[in-house]
Amino acid sequence: MEKHLTLEVRDIYKSFGKVDVLKGIHIQFFAGECHAVIGENGAGKSTLMKILAGAYTKDQGKVFLDGELLEVTSPFDARGKGIGIIYQELSLIPNLSAGENVFLGRLPKKAGHVDWKKIHEKAEQYFREVDLDIDSRIPIKKLTVAQQQLVEISRALSMECKVLILDEPTSSLTDKEIARLFALIRKLKKQGIAVIYISHKLEEVLAVCDRVTALKDGETTGTKPISEVTKEDMVSMMIGRSLNQYYPVRENAARDEILFEAKKLHAGKQVRNVSFQVHKGEILGMAGLVGAGRSETVRAIFGADKLESGELYLNGKRIYNRAPSTAIQNKIAFVTEDRRNEGLVMTMSVRGNTTLASFKTFTNRMHVMNGKKEREIAQSYIDKMRTRTAGMEQKVVHLSGGNQQKVVISKWLNTEAELYIFDEPTRGIDVGAKSEIYQLIAGLARDGKGIIVISSELPEVMGISDRIVVMHEGKIAGEIKKEDFSEKAIMTLAVGGE
Repeated sequence: MEKHLTLEVRDIYKSFGKVDVLKGIHIQFFAGECHAVIGENGAGKSTLMKILAGAYTKDQGKVFLDGELLEVTSPFDARGKGIGIIYQELSLIPNLSAGENVFLGRLPKKAGHVDWKKIHEKAEQYFREVDLDIDSRIPIKKLTVAQQQLVEISRALSMECKVLILDEPTSSLTDKEIARLFALIRKLKKQGIAVIYISHKLEEVLAVCDRVTALKDGETTGTKPISEVTKEDMVSMMIGRSLNQYYPVRENAARDEILFEAKKLHAGKQVRNVSFQVHKGEILGMAGLVGAGRSETVRAIFGADKLESGELYLNGKRIYNRAPSTAIQNKIAFVTEDRRNEGLVMTMSVRGNTTLASFKTFTNRMHVMNGKKEREIAQSYIDKMRTRTAGMEQKVVHLSGGNQQKVVISKWLNTEAELYIFDEPTRGIDVGAKSEIYQLIAGLARDGKGIIVISSELPEVMGISDRIVVMHEGKIAGEIKKEDFSEKAIMTLAVGGE
């Protein structure tokens, strides 16, 4: 049986200034299918989706919806014509109720007044369709991320969407919530909706999608049925080569000298009596379930959160990190998991962000900045990290997620720290950029630096680490040596087993 062609993009071009982002994209999306669009950061995925969703205008090309030429002038116009998009950063209004968010900008009225009864009755009807069991009057800010995502999907369904775009939909979800989302996608497919799935998690693409299209440097490299591809095939489609050595080979890398030691740390409710050591040249992985206290521990070490009690030592000397500025002086760098809100100043340039944590090295005693030196350093890190940017003066808000992460890491490399903390360093970035970051972390370790890596992806934490400590309910539940690494061993400790 021939499937109905719902959406087609033909020869789409888009440039920003002198940078060509899309160069003749052509893809077909069918009703009742989940179609993955994959590619490295900067390949053009987000730009294409924003054109479909009305956030950007194309330079050339045509879009057809149900065989008719489609022109959209705004995101609201796109939704009204049947194209819904759920961004990674959800676009809900926190103080409004779930029901109000479903009908945002088009609240039904009766006799000239808002019909609140109809709003909540209809909203709860859509919530039932997506298996969301909440009171539609509850404020969005009181819902979990997964629940908020379902409210966004409900809004798209309320506008009778024919195409639903999901942009990195599982980045903040638990395994159970991901399973529920996949069940919902299968349900939407049965209703004839064309689902476009954007993700860097290739295991998910294999699990839930029917076809996959890869983009590279603004062009399509091919479209294939999921039944005909492997994870390795998709990597090759995206980056034009195979990743023969995804994780760097590291043998007997750690040295005997202890670089950093944390003793009996207490901070809030999620850090209780935490003690561990990091050796010079060692990559220490930190694993555990969400809420186990991993991020809270390293934030307290860095002075971002208050350390209530405990002791910190670097190269045998006790240090006191009362604030991040003190931690930087003490040669500690922290690549936070929230790069947009804590790792970068989004309105600043690549240059400004790269030198943000080492500003004093470019100023003299009279607080006059050496602009030439700053520009030289910024450009050297752009080259070293192979950051894709129109230039050092480009604002980081316009970079892809992977390139934003490279700027964050550049900022900390420029401080010449001794201890580097990476909290979810590859979240939301593509496999090519991931491999580059793994190589960079391994290079720091080879130089004798101490590394702490927090990751919720078990293959990642096992692939990059020399040793793993596992946290459970705010405490160190156990330690695993490299020769004993396994997902079972980590999860046993993570749930409180022995």
